[in-house]
Amino acid sequence: MEAALIARDIVRVLGGRRVLDGVSLTAAPGRRIGVIGENGAGKSTLLRVLAGVDRPDRGTVERPADLGYLHQEMPFDAAATVADVLDDALAVAREDLAELERLGGLLGDDEALLAAYADRLDQAQLHDAWDADRRAALVLDGLGLGGIEHGRRLGELSGGQRGRLALAALLVRRPSAVLLDEPTNHLDDAAAAFLEEQVRGLPGTVVVASHDRAFLDAVCTDLLDLDPAVDSPVRFGGGYSAYLARKRADRERWERRYAEEQEELAALREDLGVTTHRVAPDRAPRDSEKMGYGHRAGRVQNSISRRARATTRRLEELERRQVPAPPPPLRFRPDALTGEVPDEVLVSLRDVHVPGRLTVARLDVRTGARLLVTGPNGAGKSTLLHVLAGRLGTAGVRRYPGLRVGLLGQDTEFGEPGRTAHETYAVALGARAAVVPLESLGLLGKRDLGKPVGELSVGQRRRLALAILVADPPQLLLLDEPTNHLSPTLCDELEDALGPGPGAIVVAAHDRWLRARWQGAEVSVHDGRLDVV
Repeated sequence: MEAALIARDIVRVLGGRRVLDGVSLTAAPGRRIGVIGENGAGKSTLLRVLAGVDRPDRGTVERPADLGYLHQEMPFDAAATVADVLDDALAVAREDLAELERLGGLLGDDEALLAAYADRLDQAQLHDAWDADRRAALVLDGLGLGGIEHGRRLGELSGGQRGRLALAALLVRRPSAVLLDEPTNHLDDAAAAFLEEQVRGLPGTVVVASHDRAFLDAVCTDLLDLDPAVDSPVRFGGGYSAYLARKRADRERWERRYAEEQEELAALREDLGVTTHRVAPDRAPRDSEKMGYGHRAGRVQNSISRRARATTRRLEELERRQVPAPPPPLRFRPDALTGEVPDEVLVSLRDVHVPGRLTVARLDVRTGARLLVTGPNGAGKSTLLHVLAGRLGTAGVRRYPGLRVGLLGQDTEFGEPGRTAHETYAVALGARAAVVPLESLGLLGKRDLGKPVGELSVGQRRRLALAILVADPPQLLLLDEPTNHLSPTLCDELEDALGPGPGAIVVAAHDRWLRARWQGAEVSVHDGRLDVV
């Protein structure tokens, strides 16, 4: 029987901050656990600790000996070939078959040999050893690598091809436990759907950190949310759709419990403060009361003292175990994504041709438009956005006079990496930064506002770039793969913000979850040509 992957009370401190604080996880064979959370919540750190690449400051990890980690699956230099990678991935299956043949020739009544044969047979069945070579060809083809010559050197492949080859090697090898960090990066729809099928068919444990909501929904049996919660981290059964409903309900319960406890604490403190003043009406005793006054006063004082002690005990107990205040989640709530503009055609394309990259016969983007641009990687989606933005000089483009355009590109770099996020925002917006403070947009956490932008993650830099765009909304907003490197929650909120409003928004996206829920118009780019869907 395959062993489980078990982590107990993992603590990991990086840069003086507890990235993981008491995280526990039991991943039994057959379970596929998705790890989600905001950027910086510790998803990749947890996977590195589970893989043994990083050591926790506290806690323990029990892992199967046969464990595969996506980032570790390419122990080859640039001179190695695709065939070298495949041979390494197939080595275990071939060894299983060779050993079964050897043991089979020795079998008799020797119980030790029979036991060894049975163990090796179990292992071969787990790795599906008899079908390994056919599976290798199938996996390469499914991940879009079928046309690559096996003699090609790794140094000749693109970064995306090397990443897909690493993923293919892992799927071919079929280890007992698989750790995947953003496995759908660089995958088109067909390859992502193929990966989902392959991962669902793995017999062992799978732990995956991903922003891909469609992948999480299709693959996962459980989700581990590393974002703050009353009993953080929280494990949810089911895929992403089930998680959304549970997450909202759990957050509401946390907020309600916190509010009720704070109300009770305030009442107890007030009661404790006034109890000793409730002895009796503030007057001197009458002559007829003087004989029994001391006795009655003692009884009242004793009663008040007992009540004060009980109130104090309850107050101390509640203060000791009260739930923490729910931290304000990152909430992307701009007043408007695009600025006001008359009801006109904002950009008109007629017979536009960018040699070797894009041809557009006709496209109009009007005020209020919500346009989704789809197509495979390299088809020309980004080129179309750059043409609309005026960053590629070409004939056949007409713009509304004075049109203000904002473009969020896939690559986000800032000219002064030493400036903090707050300073970068202020310099970019001038006086507007005081009108729309960066923290009000909910795209960066408080601890990140003072960080130099050069130290921010890719996702955090994209959030900052998006904040600068929407703080002074353009009349035409162009978003190139806007959900890349954003948490699933922020992706949901960004999509909500793309609803009806002034100006126009054009989004180029491969995000399957976003595309499935898109309510506006759609165009598709294939082989550099645009078609209206």
